Amino acid sequence: MLDKPRLAKSERHERIVAELRVGHPLRVSELAAELGVSTETIRRDLDELEGRGLISRTYGGAVRPFATEPAVSERHTLMVAEREAIAVAAAALVRPGEVVAIGGGATTLHVARRIAAECHDLTVITHSYGVATVLAANPTITVIMCPGRYNGLEGSVFGPECIDFVQGFHANRAILGASGLTTDGANDADAMAAAVYRAFMKRAAHTVIVADHTKFDRPALAVYGRWTDISTLVTDVAPVGPLARAIDRARVLVEVARPRLAA
Repeated sequence: MLDKPRLAKSERHERIVAELRVGHPLRVSELAAELGVSTETIRRDLDELEGRGLISRTYGGAVRPFATEPAVSERHTLMVAEREAIAVAAAALVRPGEVVAIGGGATTLHVARRIAAECHDLTVITHSYGVATVLAANPTITVIMCPGRYNGLEGSVFGPECIDFVQGFHANRAILGASGLTTDGANDADAMAAAVYRAFMKRAAHTVIVADHTKFDRPALAVYGRWTDISTLVTDVAPVGPLARAIDRARVLVEVARPRLAA
């Protein structure tokens, strides 16, 4: 039998986080066997991931975190190929002349980069400084920045000033990320962020949720959007089970964007 190829630490970390988010609690011994490393290496991996807020350690293993997410700077390093594929598909939905509301987050920043590269003649309303910065590179895109209290971990503003400002606009579509997707709808780990996303949805004719498969069946603190109020889900793997049935009942269009395989 051929030995399994040894994964780099970053690849092990991504595999561990992805498996926790879609599966059952993991044991150190099982992870060591699956990834072809020692149990000591796995323990160090789990300690580091817990320190970054990506997992919760248990005696002998780890479980997925509930209702929390690491800082957006940490999330940028995970699921990059999947997020880029989602971004390509989401940007293709945008038409010249539209007003688009874009929420903060790692996936929506990928979408914003793609929109800046491929779209033109847009007005974008956002509460994310990262989104505003990448869109500013395109001179045909007018960026309207929401006011509010700045959260450095998320690189975005929140609060009543932000929500009041959003309520003064109409948008053709809102493009929003999520901490989790459940049968109830789109969830976020931060109640203040969820309130801003809810405001974006109310002012938009269509809502597009952009989220990779690790968010499936992952509950978070606040449900900000019911499936009946969502037009499109752009993801990298088709949902299955009760989640898929809830999405189908609400007649949400699911766009599956497969990441490109590395050469």
